Amino acid sequence: MAIRRVRLTFEGDQITDPVIYQIGKDFEIITNIRRAEVHADVGWVILELDGAEAEIDLALAWASGKGVRVDPLSGNVIEG
Repeated sequence: MAIRRVRLTFEGDQITDPVIYQIGKDFEIITNIRRAEVHADVGWVILELDGAEAEIDLALAWASGKGVRVDPLSGNVIEG
């Protein structure tokens, strides 16, 4: 099992799509929202993903395919 932190950025209509819910439902991954900010036209979330590396890769490729920007992160996002 691995833990990976990513920043997902949503624009336009993507903001209302249940992307994080779908990741937790359709892939064998535990999702943990660490930070988020949402406005009318753009939003982002720092997401911690816990699961097998291959499953995390599949989930992130799926999200990217939906038009969500996926950026890797490192370090503790709560402490900065």
